Formats: sequence, structure tokens, C-alpha cells
Amino acid sequence: MSVLPKDRSPLLPDRYPTPDFFVCDVFDAALKSDQASLEHPIFSLATKPDHRIRRYENNGNYVEVKPSADGLATVHDRDVLIFCISNLMKSINDGKEVSQVVRFKAHDLLKATNRMTNGQGYEALKAAFERLAGTRISTNIVTGGTETFENFGIIERVLIVRETRDGRMQEVEVKLSDWVFRAIQHSEVLTLHRDYFRLRKPLERRIYEIGRKHCGKQREWRISLEKLQLKCGSCSTLKEFRRLVGSIIEEDQAHQHIPDYAVSFDGDDMVVFRSRGTVPDSYSSPDRVAMPSPSAEGFHDAKTVAPGWDVYYLEREWREWITEPPRDIDAAFVGFCRKWFEKRGMPR
Repeated sequence: MSVLPKDRSPLLPDRYPTPDFFVCDVFDAALKSDQASLEHPIFSLATKPDHRIRRYENNGNYVEVKPSADGLATVHDRDVLIFCISNLMKSINDGKEVSQVVRFKAHDLLKATNRMTNGQGYEALKAAFERLAGTRISTNIVTGGTETFENFGIIERVLIVRETRDGRMQEVEVKLSDWVFRAIQHSEVLTLHRDYFRLRKPLERRIYEIGRKHCGKQREWRISLEKLQLKCGSCSTLKEFRRLVGSIIEEDQAHQHIPDYAVSFDGDDMVVFRSRGTVPDSYSSPDRVAMPSPSAEGFHDAKTVAPGWDVYYLEREWREWITEPPRDIDAAFVGFCRKWFEKRGMPR
């Protein structure tokens, strides 16, 4: 296993720090994931084809995940699901009708999820579509207030509408499963930090997902190492799992790279998540003023006046603070961010 130099951030580089103004809707969408797959180990941590059938049971709920010939869908394949859910939730928040079918440009997904846009990036995306469509889930977990026995693919189908002559896909159409779409319709989703896509290791991503689901906005949340291993879906021995988690904790203590939560050990068998105070408030506040999001240029200017802060977190703080729609949304938002930074400085 390679070891990063101590002065190098464990995060992947931000490949696209300045959003493309022509795809601003994609980059303006707050990252969202359904709560059920955050809580339960739907996705494999493996980086090589994983053909094991896995079953997870907890508090009367169970989920059984079966691979196709291509292997189980991985934690990194989840990027596709997050991208689709995020854009559907943005449409719902903007008062638009949505359906299970999501159509988009592959290039936009690659940029929004911090992936490479070369041939390797497109090939990896096509492989992700195949694993997502091939992985079958059997479960009784409730979504949208409905408990039924279901067997389904994470996505029901994918259609590549057009490819370039060199084989790179351009337009893609994905149909989400009924299970996922019910969660979207009932707002059973959580906002993720945008640095989620910069986490290198599958286990890092899974640990953050569990912290986001269970710690939320609490100051602190604890879980036994054995239970954490179960929720992660790790097939390592407990000793090896402790070593892997310990390595992530050591890097986080040096770089604070895990979004939203600091992770540490309490003794040998307890893992502690402590909030960094960056988790945004819910979009569902009844007092929130209804108005469109700032433009991509507005977000860009906000990054300039409030360096180091997640502008999507600041947008939520701004929405909670504002009492009536401003005449100029971009100017009002940037002004709020400027005052925020003047008062608080760089995030700790």
C-alpha cells in the first residue's frame, strides 16, 4: 500500500475549481444522496471486480446485494446516483416536475464528480453504468413510507443516446429504480459535502457517508468498530479493518480532510465522529424564502470573497438568514459571503 508524503493532502486535486458557466445548473445543484444507501452497505469497497453475494441485517431490516458478471457496483460508482439525485432534487426545489428518467451529457457528469474527461474517464463511466444496472438488490427497507419485498437494479436501465466517432459517449439517459425514486419524491435525501468526490479511498467515502447519516448535526456520535465494519460492508478481518480505519484517522488528524466530521478512536473498539460545524441546515425549513439559486458566476464570486469556505454551505446559511427575495440574487449572496468571511475568517 502506497503511503502519501506527510505534507501532501490525502484529497484528490480539485480538477475543476471554476465551474463552466454553460453547465451552471449541474454545478449549482447541492450534492444529495438517498438516506437508505447511506445507512446500509449497498456498494462494494473493492477496487477490483467483486463477485461476492452480501447480506446485511439490522433492526429487522435486511438488504441482500448480488453482483452481475461485471461485479458489484462500487462506492465510486455511486457518483452516478448522487449526480442524478442531486439534479432531480434541484429541479424539485425549483418547482419543476421530475421523472425517473434523467438525461444528461456524460461530460457534465465527469466534471461535476471531479473525474477525468479523457478516454479513460469515459471508459470508467461506462463500466460504472454496467455495474449499477447489473447489481441486484433484495430488501425490505422502507422508502417513501412503503415497506415491500423488492428485487431491483440500482438503476433500471441506461441508454447512451449518442457517441462521438472516437467512442466517447455524449448524451446519456438513466432510469432510476422505483426504490430510489420514491426516496427522492419523499425528500428522503441528505446533502453531502462537495469534497466527497475528492476522497481517494472507498473506505474513506463510506466512513463519511455513515457519519453523515448517523452523526448529522449532532456534536458527537459513537459506534463500535465491529458495528462500523458491518455498516461499511468490509470483508476484512476485524484486525485489518482496525488498521485501515486507523490509517484514515491518522491522515485526518494531520490534514482534517474528511468533510464535516473529525474521526478518532476512543480506546481500541470505539470510533468517534465529531462535527466540524459545517453540515448545512435542511432545505425543508418552512421559513425559507423561495427563490432561485445564485448563478455560476455568483458562486464563483462568492468563492473569491470567502476563500476556504464551501459556497454551497454558505448558500444554505444565506437562505436561512434572508427574509425576502432580493432584487439581485448574485449581489445579495456575494455580499452575504463577504460579510461572513470578514466576521469569521478562514474555516478551521
